[in-house]
Amino acid sequence: MIKEWVTAYSFLLPNILGLMIFVFIPILYAFYVSLHDWNALSPKVYIGFENYVTLLSDDQWWHSVTRTLLFSVVYVPLLFCLALLSALLVNGLRGKTVGVVRTMFLLPFAVTSVISAIIVMFLLDPRNGLANQLLSLVGIGTQQFLGSPTQAIYCVILTLLWINIGYNMTIFLSAIKEIPIDYFEAAHIDGATRFQSFRHITFPLLRETNTFILIVTTIASFQIFDHIIVMTKGGPMDSTEVSVLYIFKQAFQMLNMGYSSALAFVLFLIVFAFSMIQLKFFSSKD
Repeated sequence: MIKEWVTAYSFLLPNILGLMIFVFIPILYAFYVSLHDWNALSPKVYIGFENYVTLLSDDQWWHSVTRTLLFSVVYVPLLFCLALLSALLVNGLRGKTVGVVRTMFLLPFAVTSVISAIIVMFLLDPRNGLANQLLSLVGIGTQQFLGSPTQAIYCVILTLLWINIGYNMTIFLSAIKEIPIDYFEAAHIDGATRFQSFRHITFPLLRETNTFILIVTTIASFQIFDHIIVMTKGGPMDSTEVSVLYIFKQAFQMLNMGYSSALAFVLFLIVFAFSMIQLKFFSSKD
């Protein structure tokens, strides 16, 4: 028994060490720094919870949280539904077509964040971009896209959907193929339609996969940074200044390391709370 425990924890040790070094220790250190006034150059000065009191009245911070929530509320359901729909469509294909379609879906995910952001910026250029040229063919006027305070955040959402649908589709597809074919054959004999088979067989048996994708994509949506800073830098008029970008500006532009650590720790608590709620709700048995 002891030998089995030693063997099991020997395999787990690298992952445990990785979590400790790269996740838990940084979180604890961020909380420690948040209790200080520090500009990364001079010694830390302990100020207790003053940074947390300050952020309660920081309107710009709460506006950035609101934008992040808007981003998450729009992006996560769209990604979930489109990835699941894509997986169902690909699962219905046969022959060599499956490999070609999978590759087409996964190609955007293989491109680095910066390159994909730059490609979209060229496509959405108000004067010479392909998007406006296509819109002009159907009589729609020139759109500002990334230059518009009302359109910019949705352009970023579309970019991330284009990149991530293929990866999530692959996860769904793998889970769908694990469902025994006997279930669908029995449903077909009983006269069930495809939608009824999906509703009563496929979707319920994807519960664990659904929970995983929803939690992971929600966490990723709260951490969105690279595409924002490349495509909009938080503009125009701060319309895409999400929480992580605001924390970045406080830390590396304003050198408010203590305050930015407090913001980061609060964001961690928000993401953790959302993840626990999702885990409780979606993993609960009927």
